[in-house]
Amino acid sequence: VQLQACGGGLVQAGGSLRLSCAASGRTFSSYAMGWFRQAPGKEREFVVGSWRGGSTYYADSVKGRFTVSRDNAKNTVYLQMNSLKPEDTAVYYCATAKRGIAGYSAYDYDYWGQGTQVTVSS
Repeated sequence: VQLQACGGGLVQAGGSLRLSCAASGRTFSSYAMGWFRQAPGKEREFVVGSWRGGSTYYADSVKGRFTVSRDNAKNTVYLQMNSLKPEDTAVYYCATAKRGIAGYSAYDYDYWGQGTQVTVSS
């Protein structure tokens, strides 16, 4: 299983970015996908999960601003990030689990993409 994340960049506070994560090596729609982020000096934190069947769960810090979506035909998951804040600055990682539903810990996920940098300037 391989994951390829892209779409990061530099944006001003209040702006938007859309991250993409393309998966290969498995039937994409059957497994949980997640986005995590890690800021310098901090632990990797859960951002959003997309479970088999369409359920999603967002961290409180991004609820109402971020939206996850999946295109199963393209084996791709997207993270639309609006109203970005400087505290959203981090390396963003996509991940997938060996199950259709996963938790909110990084330990619940088995495969990881390489990460893409998001920097929000004030």
